[in-house]
Amino acid sequence: MKRHWKAVLGIAISALLIWWALRDVDLADVWHEVRGANLWLLAAAVAVATAGFFLRALRWEVLLRPIRRGTHLGHRFAAVNIGFAANNVLPARVGEFARAWAFSRMEPVSISGAVGSLVAERFLDAVAILALLVVAVLHPSFPAEATVVGRPIGETLTALLIVVAVAVAGLVLLLSFPATFLRLARGLSGFLPGQVGRTAVEVLESFLGGLDALRRPGLVLPAVAWSLVIWSWSALSFWLGFLAFGIDRGFAAALFVQAIVAVGVSVPAAPGYFGTWHAAALVGLHEVYGVGEASTLAFAFGYHLGGFFPVTLLGLWYAGRLGMSFSELGKAGATVEEALDRELGS
Repeated sequence: MKRHWKAVLGIAISALLIWWALRDVDLADVWHEVRGANLWLLAAAVAVATAGFFLRALRWEVLLRPIRRGTHLGHRFAAVNIGFAANNVLPARVGEFARAWAFSRMEPVSISGAVGSLVAERFLDAVAILALLVVAVLHPSFPAEATVVGRPIGETLTALLIVVAVAVAGLVLLLSFPATFLRLARGLSGFLPGQVGRTAVEVLESFLGGLDALRRPGLVLPAVAWSLVIWSWSALSFWLGFLAFGIDRGFAAALFVQAIVAVGVSVPAAPGYFGTWHAAALVGLHEVYGVGEASTLAFAFGYHLGGFFPVTLLGLWYAGRLGMSFSELGKAGATVEEALDRELGS
């Protein structure tokens, strides 16, 4: 029931944001921009974006080393694609669960260990996106006088940076004093009813276990380096996508827009991030960089759809090879939660 309401909420938010993005736009103008796109550049943008999933599989090996050394690259790549495909076609963001579950079926790795490594991955993604966002904002081409929903862009970015800085500081404290936080959590769990307290402690233990790679200098440095490579590579794909639709704002703009899109798609949405992706692109390109709405929306819909299909088809193909049905993928969240209960409760 909980995931049902998440799905309904996500679809409602997507519908609202698509309406917002298209409300004052002449669709004929958007279609004209789409028809005028350079298909070779768009294909190059999609190819670069799809290759980014291979880079993610390479980075994942670093994060998995504390759990198991020598995992197979092909298995990691398959699981990465399965996870992104699940997010593209199924509601309630089950992709991370599907990815951990699929990987545990291909490698002798516990689901809790796989989930934990993905926690560390999300943290590294946030750090890399923030670092590249700062680069974009400090670049001479950044339009510092721009506004977003009537407010100076500087105010919005300052608020965003404060939120991220607080989150990073909290994670650094967790990394530095894990035992202290666990003792505190166990003490506080007594004030929570029944199973709730025990579950909260188990979740924290799993979370801290996933951050184990980030407590090792020999792993955290290559993991951070890989993360910067992944998101710089992703920005290259955005930049090629810009050029495909006649948008020439430079690579720094691609760094900025991908950061805004990354924040936007964290909002609940329908499968495939429809609505949130497009609204975020509109904010980044149109409101901040002053690109025309028709060109921005042509890029948003063309680039997003172009990148949607390769990873989705790859993920569903890999899932089929593993014998994972569409229905099983949809239940990945519940399957992983049950496995975590068994593993962490044992």
